[in-house]
Amino acid sequence: MLKIKKELLEKIKSQAEKDYPYETCGIMIGKEEDGIRVVYELLAVENANKERKNDRYEINPKDYMKAERYADEKGLQIVGIYHSHPDHPDMASKTDEERAFEYLSYIIVSVQKGKAVSFRSFELLDKKMVEEKVIVET
Repeated sequence: MLKIKKELLEKIKSQAEKDYPYETCGIMIGKEEDGIRVVYELLAVENANKERKNDRYEINPKDYMKAERYADEKGLQIVGIYHSHPDHPDMASKTDEERAFEYLSYIIVSVQKGKAVSFRSFELLDKKMVEEKVIVET
């Protein structure tokens, strides 16, 4: 289960619209509280996939390491990754599933014709992406 403030979710959607028609991506920083991943901050990162930015995202390992250090300095951790699916549904793809890590949440935003229309969050359980409940705090 994932908990995120509405303002942070709106930032993800806004970034996804801004980066359309390419996939956007970023890292969610927070901590686990009573079995729930709670997002405190977002770190937007550049999509490092140069060949297929319209249907693939890639986070540069240096950006991921910077995020880990940043989170550690604040007593937090990486709790998830977000990205968009331009002109595709907010479902985890086979590629998303193959590249996912357990113990992280994955928000996927569907952006249709430049407008963020929906989102879902997934987690990897037994090598399968499974939709998880999202609590949006106001």
